[in-house]
Amino acid sequence: MSELSVNHLLGIKYITEEDIQLIFETADHFKEVIHRPIKKVPSLRDITIANLFFENSTRTRLSFELAEKRLSADIVNFSAGSSSVKKGESLVDTVNNILSMKVDMVVMRHPNPGAGVFLSKHINASIINAGDGAHEHPTQALLDCYSIRERLGDVAGKKVVIVGDILHSRVALSNIFALQKLGAIVKVCGPKTLMPRYIESLGVTFEPNLIEALNWCDVANMLRVQNERMDISYFPSTREYTQQFGLNKAILDNLGKEIIVMHPGPINRGVEITSDVADSKQAIILDQVQNGLAVRMAVLYLLASKIKRNDN
Repeated sequence: MSELSVNHLLGIKYITEEDIQLIFETADHFKEVIHRPIKKVPSLRDITIANLFFENSTRTRLSFELAEKRLSADIVNFSAGSSSVKKGESLVDTVNNILSMKVDMVVMRHPNPGAGVFLSKHINASIINAGDGAHEHPTQALLDCYSIRERLGDVAGKKVVIVGDILHSRVALSNIFALQKLGAIVKVCGPKTLMPRYIESLGVTFEPNLIEALNWCDVANMLRVQNERMDISYFPSTREYTQQFGLNKAILDNLGKEIIVMHPGPINRGVEITSDVADSKQAIILDQVQNGLAVRMAVLYLLASKIKRNDN
């Protein structure tokens, strides 16, 4: 397979295992490009990309921007805080204004679940979902799975536990979809109040005990508690959360086996993981950041290839 089955990356649930494998193979190539003395390739020289961030983001926005620059694309950056959205402009109007500048692709983060799907039906450009509310964050799941593949050789058959705030996490949902498509076995662990009611209908098991979960898994993906999405208190205190679900070096060393520790960032050091875990050899957090660049370059390149083919 040489091209994606979709024209947009709206969520992992809309793509196939073959799409994921194609993205990974393309990312392998771009990973080699990233390490060259000249890190730029002309692949997207005639493509214009608008980065629309209606929600705060540092790592994802910078990663996409750098990926676009490495591919020689023209970039329009837009942040809602300093735009006409504050004056009441609608999402479609905002995007149509940007598209009138002849934009080919839109990378969008939005607080409303389904914003990317809505947009894809209203405008004629390729959409990449960079996070829609607590729904999906597909490129994060792709880079997480790519990082597991890089470290363990394959994702199929691996046991992965996702620990923390599953209820508010778009990373958790996208990871569950991607890991299962690639043949991994997934458990979730955290306070019961931070588990969605439908979680077991997704084919994952809930494990309330962190030590049991860690003894079972090959990979632990530690999520942060998303205080900004909470309008009520879901657990008594941060201290209590850390005592029950925080990962420290003593726990890691007592497992009697080596597991991989991941984190999508930003890390609340001392809450979900301690600094000595985050900076340990078992943590692949910085690999995830570097792989995020290669994976996003791959997604941009593959979607742009379809745009160019459709234009011809």
